[in-house]
Amino acid sequence: MSKNWEKVVLSTEHTVRDALAVINAAALRICLVVDEKQHLLGVVTDGDVRRAILNNVALTQSVTAVMNRTPITVSAKLSRAQLLETMRERSILSLPVIDDAGKLIGLETWEQAAKAPNYENPVFIMAGGFGTRLRPLTDTCPKPMLKVGDKPILETLLSQFLKAGFKNIYISTHYMPEQITDYFGDGSAWGANISYVHEETPLGTGGALGLLPADIPALPLIMINGDVLTTVDFNRLLDFHVENGADATMCVREYDYQIPYGVITGEGNKITSMIEKPVHRFFVNAGIYVVAPHVVQSVAKGERVDMPTLLEQHMHKNERVLMFPIHEYWLDIGRMEDFNRAQSDISSLGLNS
Repeated sequence: MSKNWEKVVLSTEHTVRDALAVINAAALRICLVVDEKQHLLGVVTDGDVRRAILNNVALTQSVTAVMNRTPITVSAKLSRAQLLETMRERSILSLPVIDDAGKLIGLETWEQAAKAPNYENPVFIMAGGFGTRLRPLTDTCPKPMLKVGDKPILETLLSQFLKAGFKNIYISTHYMPEQITDYFGDGSAWGANISYVHEETPLGTGGALGLLPADIPALPLIMINGDVLTTVDFNRLLDFHVENGADATMCVREYDYQIPYGVITGEGNKITSMIEKPVHRFFVNAGIYVVAPHVVQSVAKGERVDMPTLLEQHMHKNERVLMFPIHEYWLDIGRMEDFNRAQSDISSLGLNS
């Protein structure tokens, strides 16, 4: 998102001349017109001003006289790929970003969206599990190396992070580690820098953090289970973590559970309500995290700890542990039915290309 978008915001009290001055002075080549509550009313481009001049519109008139009142807008929830596709389809170089209430919250530009991102932040992929529920497939192959489509799950994850601009990759191993290390090597064939940490004994979902080298970049670390298939936007996840000053961020998914019976409540022997097959909604852990350097350093070498327990420890210290709801595709490939579903889903997700 453009960092200077607020410089091109005008109110209805501004004139066409004001819009022309902003367009000429700013590199964004657009003005965004809002009301007193920051609701987007329209946009003005260089072309709009030129057409107005040709139609003898006075430069002293309100900017509303020349603005496009029905601009194409986008939600902040769109991924970088979706933004680029929208701009490409509509031949648009700028897209105002609005929230659910129609308020202007930013401006996306082709220049910014198309710019290849580059992050020094480390990425830690947990790939040491036994995958016992996927036997016999995992009798001879670690679960992250099982192929979904024509690539191992782990390679699909690696490709996603590389496309998102993350190149410093750390992989934890335990079960059949040589199949992973032999396949990926140092990552140079993919344009990545891959390092490995090996768990001699299973240390839980968070214990491998204590095995990371001391010289990893002192930046927020993205951590993900090596059996997750998802289209989550890792860039937006990291931005959310940083912008909210979080010590740790957990990705969560909404999970619905329907009770298959009518639920009765009462007082003594008197029925006070009856609800037929109610649905309860919960947020569940999606196995994707962002953690600050001090959280990584809090795990001692060889310590066995699961991530929820680790995050609870930091919550007890009154640190900011936040949740990031993900609405994108997400599948934990833990059971055979999940593996089969992944095989049928992968072609439509655009992850195996």
